[in-house]
Amino acid sequence: MNRFIMAVTAGIMATSVAHAEVTEDDLNNDQNITTQVVTNGMGRHLQRYSPLEILNKDNVQNLVPAWAFSLGGEKQRGQETQPLVYDGMMYITGSYSRLYAIDLKTGMEVWQYDARLPEGILPCCDVVNRGAAIYGDKIYFGTLDARIVALDLKTGDVVWRDKIADYKAGYSYTAAPLIVDGLIITGNSGGEFGIVGEVQARDAETGDLVWTRPVIEGHMGTLNGEESTMTGTLNATWPGDMWKTGGGATWLGGSYDADTDTLVFGTGNPAPWNSHLRNAGTPTEGNAGDNLYAASRLGIDPKTGEIKWHFQTTPREGWDYDGVNEVVAYENRAGEKRWATADRNGFFYVLNREDGAFVRAAPFVKDITWASGIDETGRPIFVEENRPGDPAEAADGKKGEVVFSAPGFLGGKNWMPMAFSQKTGNFYVPSNEWGMDIWNEPITYKKGAAYLGSGFTIKPMYEDHIGSLKAMDPDTGEVKWEYKNEAPLWAGVMTTAGGLVFTGTPEGRFIAFDDETGEELWSFQTGSGIVGQPITWEQDGEQYVSVISGWGGAVPLWGGEVAKKVNYLNQGGMLWTFKLPKQLAAN
Repeated sequence: MNRFIMAVTAGIMATSVAHAEVTEDDLNNDQNITTQVVTNGMGRHLQRYSPLEILNKDNVQNLVPAWAFSLGGEKQRGQETQPLVYDGMMYITGSYSRLYAIDLKTGMEVWQYDARLPEGILPCCDVVNRGAAIYGDKIYFGTLDARIVALDLKTGDVVWRDKIADYKAGYSYTAAPLIVDGLIITGNSGGEFGIVGEVQARDAETGDLVWTRPVIEGHMGTLNGEESTMTGTLNATWPGDMWKTGGGATWLGGSYDADTDTLVFGTGNPAPWNSHLRNAGTPTEGNAGDNLYAASRLGIDPKTGEIKWHFQTTPREGWDYDGVNEVVAYENRAGEKRWATADRNGFFYVLNREDGAFVRAAPFVKDITWASGIDETGRPIFVEENRPGDPAEAADGKKGEVVFSAPGFLGGKNWMPMAFSQKTGNFYVPSNEWGMDIWNEPITYKKGAAYLGSGFTIKPMYEDHIGSLKAMDPDTGEVKWEYKNEAPLWAGVMTTAGGLVFTGTPEGRFIAFDDETGEELWSFQTGSGIVGQPITWEQDGEQYVSVISGWGGAVPLWGGEVAKKVNYLNQGGMLWTFKLPKQLAAN
């Protein structure tokens, strides 16, 4: 009997030890392992879909708070994190580059890491952080001074840290890292400062740099400490030396498709915003003035950093329509493997997953002014009179013609992630209906200074709403239903096999919708605006849901006339966790 007990105990211990470290299989199967959430996006394909259906349309009204956790202190700016759940713990990041480990059952803090940020950091759009990554026995996250930090998962002690880029030149980092086959893969932020977008891969165990891939043509990549290949062809789509400060920040991070072994990263606006200055003397026929690879999606080999394919959503970009919006791998109703992305420019794109080739596009916001549509190759059909004017043509040379453009520069959709439902085959897109007055100005590059060459003010377009959560059929571009919200939407979305769609509002409401009809089925007032990302998991046979509340982000900083509509909202920093009690699950 004693030998039997010892054998069983040893087996349990072996299982525990084996499961104490997050493996590549854990990452690859994160969507289907319902007791954990170890990737940003609830799976590296970023579908944000859970197969759990304990919580469903019939019983969601019984969802109740389980515990709440305050981030504390006075550092209560925008809270945009997505929680991670693993081995009895929850991990969240907070504004000003903080990371917390929380006991999953009690909501009590176990440890906290607070990055010591230097003076002079230059974040463009609030001091947010969007989450961490777990691999092995470590947790990784980026900081506002453009560093990547590896911490011991159990203690929060620093294992290694490394510099992504020079914060004094305007670089920062806010995205959740991505981990593939033992490499931790990061982008960079700072597109308003004339930086150069780049993707980097490090050994997750040691922090050693494995490869780098700049995303603006003319810059040289590296592999194992040596130069590898140039990105694009020098001066093919950029004039003179403009490529040296070309922008294209990879500030939202990326996704990964195991089927094609491909990383996909979006790239931000070219620098400066003034497209006339950026393309002075460059022909616009063909792709000569497109400014590759800014405002694009790039398919990248995770082992070498080589670019496999590219798709540019806004060539010759002139409205700050970053192309960083997440790219989601999915299968359509016909079983075809596709990528989908809802671009800041107002169009929803479907691409072939093998090579990134254009399949179709449709607008997901109304009254787009900068383009009349997308042609059969995927290029926009520009409305040139709605491009901000060239200051060189102005009488005083100081301010180009002012135009009204829609969407506004914060986009038809900004960073806030959409979700895909394997149950309905639809995407659920958090969008905003707004426009802007925009004009161009002369500017020259100066290290660490804003490099825009534009002025702007965002304006509401409709009396009854700005925010709009849309259920969109990717096969047809049809909007199946729409939920309108007075304030802009800035939170992530999650779907479940139980037929639910979760998101939050700046007014503080955390809401569950019917995935087929858009009917509001449940809501909870969290006390501050929600700009975070919800998750769900199973624990002891019960389904839990978490979201962070804490108003902030880009809207109150950059929102112009729109910001006046939300200036009454209180900041905060509270993680809310809800559960469906077993005794109420059948109701």
